[in-house]
Amino acid sequence: MDLREIGKIAVAIIICQLAGIIGSVFTMEAIPGWYATLAKPEFTPPSWLFAPVWITLYTLMGISLYLVWQRKDAKDATPALLVFFAQLVLNTIWSIVFFGLQSPFYAFIIIIFLWVLIAGSIYFFYPISKTAAYLLIPYILWVSFAALLNYYIWILN
Repeated sequence: MDLREIGKIAVAIIICQLAGIIGSVFTMEAIPGWYATLAKPEFTPPSWLFAPVWITLYTLMGISLYLVWQRKDAKDATPALLVFFAQLVLNTIWSIVFFGLQSPFYAFIIIIFLWVLIAGSIYFFYPISKTAAYLLIPYILWVSFAALLNYYIWILN
């Protein structure tokens, strides 16, 4: 791997991490305040677990993005990248709505659309790079769990 490719993978990972950083601006303030006061289901993980999980997921997403980006000559690369970036935007919006606006109901609606776009990313990435598609599996599994958690927080509060 040459220096240019290392730069591309770094940019792809940074783009994905930026989504998390933007979301964390709204999350960090709400966790010790509003979020701490919410009724949560028994299966809620401890708050400290979310940061390492998301950092890992954003890194996997970045690697996945790089694998498709480097194959931009593939006929399906443009739609695949559009769907990927749409889900990345929704990922950030979810944090803003759930934590910033303190709206579990609207966040739940957003996370459903987010899940669909992640599934779409996997679908579109698969013919371009199977590895890129597989790297998104932990992400869709975590978002599935997050959707369940979001739903219960909405119902309990």
